[in-house]
Amino acid sequence: MYIHQVASYLPEQVVTNEHFTNLNGLSADWIIERTGIRERRKAGPGENTNTMAIEATRRVLTQAPAFPVTELDLIVGATYTPHDTIYTLAHAVQRDLGINDIPVVSISSACSSLLNAIEIVEGYFAMGKASRAVVVVSEHNTAYNNESDTVAGHLWGDGASALLLTKERLAPTDLRVVEVLTGGAAVAGKADEAVTLKPVERGIVMPHGRDVFTYACQYMARVTRQLLERQHLDLDSLTYLIPHQANLRITKNVLQQLGLPPERAVSNIERLGNTGCAGAAIGLGDTWPRLQPGNRVIITVFGGGYSYGAMLLER
Repeated sequence: MYIHQVASYLPEQVVTNEHFTNLNGLSADWIIERTGIRERRKAGPGENTNTMAIEATRRVLTQAPAFPVTELDLIVGATYTPHDTIYTLAHAVQRDLGINDIPVVSISSACSSLLNAIEIVEGYFAMGKASRAVVVVSEHNTAYNNESDTVAGHLWGDGASALLLTKERLAPTDLRVVEVLTGGAAVAGKADEAVTLKPVERGIVMPHGRDVFTYACQYMARVTRQLLERQHLDLDSLTYLIPHQANLRITKNVLQQLGLPPERAVSNIERLGNTGCAGAAIGLGDTWPRLQPGNRVIITVFGGGYSYGAMLLER
């Protein structure tokens, strides 16, 4: 299985740390020190999870002339911030593309949804039910976020990314999906309450950030090592690590545990904030032009509910 192309959509509106200083007195420097975030994007009027997913999908198809939209036979969408829980982002993408009678699936496994979506594609490909798919991940965090929450209100940003996947290689620049490894750790720590989004209550809250930090660092480092060991590779063979974009301190901790230098990590949280399950996909798109033949990339993720995973890619 191969990733043929990646594209992203980011809203135009930029929200700087000074916004939160004015709103609730949080120092811009304190936010940077605690999270690494300097600014984030916010969806504008008329934008939502579905519209951002549609725009990201349009962009990725525009970049892929070898992937005619008429040959698309599977759409998998992922988000934990749905605009509509029935007419999902995957349905919205299908309607925009005008392709009927193909499988359309939407999932939610918090910030690790990207890898679970790709696993769904793996399954359809393995069963011979599809051969060309789009995975689209989109988060409208600011629709649910309480900006006045001094614990987590400053963390979240909006954005979307779309990936084209094929069963067979289409171009030399395609990334081979070597292996995807995922798991759930809902029995660990405060997984049931550390990060929650209850739309009929308070939206996104993170009352146990220290617990999230501890387990995110532990599981992302561990699953990265496991994946390399399963492929009989060492850390020196890894060109880039793209972690879930939750907190810059988490990224630094994972690098330290693995013994990787800072330049091997891909990070966009400084300018985008936590864009949920879209963050790592956006990071892959940012890294795409720099990848050379023989390069290897691992995307490693951790999400609320304490789901986790890693994916090894090779050009």
